Amino acid sequence: MKTFVSVLLLCVAFTASAQDPEKVAPAPEIKEGDGPFAQLIIRGVTLIDGTGAPPVGPVDIIVRQNKIVNITTVGYDGLPVDPSRRPKLEAGGKEIDATGMYLLPGFIDCHGHIGGAQAPFAEYVFKLWMAHGVTTVCDPGSGNGIDWVIDQRNKSAKNLITAPRLKAYTFFGMGSKEPISSPEMARAWVRDNKLKGADGIKFGGQAPELMAAALDENKKLGLRSNCHHAQLYVARWNVLHSARAGLNSMEHWYGLPEALFDNKTVQNFPLDYNYTNEQDRFGEAGRLWAQAAKPYSEKWNAVMNELLSLNFTLDPTFGIYEASRDLQRARRAEWHEDYTLPSLWKFYQPSLVSHGSYWHSWGTEQEVAWRENYRLWMTFVNEYKNRGGRVATGSDSGFIFQLYGFAYIRELELLREAGFHPLAVIRSATLNGAQLLGMDKEVGSIEVGKLADFVLVDQNPLENLQVLYGTGAIRLMDDNTVKRVGGIKYTIKDGIIYDAKKLLADVKKMVDAEKSKTGFVLKQPGIE
Repeated sequence: MKTFVSVLLLCVAFTASAQDPEKVAPAPEIKEGDGPFAQLIIRGVTLIDGTGAPPVGPVDIIVRQNKIVNITTVGYDGLPVDPSRRPKLEAGGKEIDATGMYLLPGFIDCHGHIGGAQAPFAEYVFKLWMAHGVTTVCDPGSGNGIDWVIDQRNKSAKNLITAPRLKAYTFFGMGSKEPISSPEMARAWVRDNKLKGADGIKFGGQAPELMAAALDENKKLGLRSNCHHAQLYVARWNVLHSARAGLNSMEHWYGLPEALFDNKTVQNFPLDYNYTNEQDRFGEAGRLWAQAAKPYSEKWNAVMNELLSLNFTLDPTFGIYEASRDLQRARRAEWHEDYTLPSLWKFYQPSLVSHGSYWHSWGTEQEVAWRENYRLWMTFVNEYKNRGGRVATGSDSGFIFQLYGFAYIRELELLREAGFHPLAVIRSATLNGAQLLGMDKEVGSIEVGKLADFVLVDQNPLENLQVLYGTGAIRLMDDNTVKRVGGIKYTIKDGIIYDAKKLLADVKKMVDAEKSKTGFVLKQPGIE
């Protein structure tokens, strides 16, 4: 464990305290949801299938146990459904009248940490994800311990717990008895990682010879990989080096601007910079894209084209840094009062210790720089998509005022802001993520033969992605009253129907119980 924590502290991907498996309670083995059924028919729904195809409906979708077996168009928009075209409900089957509703594939979060000391209940995290339609999550780094995550992964696969499907990626070097210092040691660790049952590796950066050896061995074994290119390593090993060596995807954007430098080889760090001071780290990160080659320049195009040729995936996680460009918006998000645990709220506050709590003296100058950072970052990501590159969706929740589930929907909004058509946003959240994780034969789109992972909502999410938030979207009605509309109605995983709003209510009960223990009242930073 000591070796693992020391490695993580170098990357500063988590706080050390978040890595103790004893601090996160596994999800309870309870039977929730309805199903699976010998036959489930979702009737009269408008289908958004996740491939980028436009909506079609009304359709009836037939599921047997956990597999989609038929998708039938049963009418025309604006006309009554023709009963003769409808599949018949069999004895013991179940049907959902989804007239006027929209069905999407289950969402895939390619960057989701299952709590830590700040959110020490897996049930809390899992239900927030499921309440927002997230049916598959990749845990990069497996911060609660690889055995812990594999246990939860296996129980979720058997539907013994209420949780998304899980992919367990081990942080490189975790569990090693001594620091990995040679290519041979790196290869041996990778082989051992596969034997332990991990699905892949999350890298934070290492010496070039170690990264090259580990990625080569991992690729030979058929496992997946992602990387948060920590600033401690990018002067020697950036995104291009990783992609050439076989890395599947990059997290965030670190290592990409460095690959785009055309007049320097090292970021323009202030001479009193200290990486362990997170205001230094994130304050200067907000000035990094301005140091890269200009959009559409020769160097910019060359880097993009090489990444495209390598079939490399971008997982930008726009939302996790949104507080950097608008701190007040992130900390005042309306869901904090009801759904953020006291321990999580305390973790978010300015701190010299807690990761991502870098609000030591944050204000106008930092936010203006970060807004420009976003403009340049989003320009690259959107153009990468336009040229045929794969962009997946991840949230990295549990840090920087970003709450599980809610932050995932915000990520969809930020992809839209970057220039993605809403259908391209949904594809990034579904099929692209499935392809990245090697699961596209099973999930990621609504097609015959795939698993029955669905999101059912009674509003059109293409018109307003905010209807996917658990708190819904604000709408003025014809009688001049204000109502909340939307909020996912059902999340369906493996053909099992979960009431999304009930899951969210369960989360509120957990939060209320924690508040009552200490009389906690949520207050904004610095206010007594």
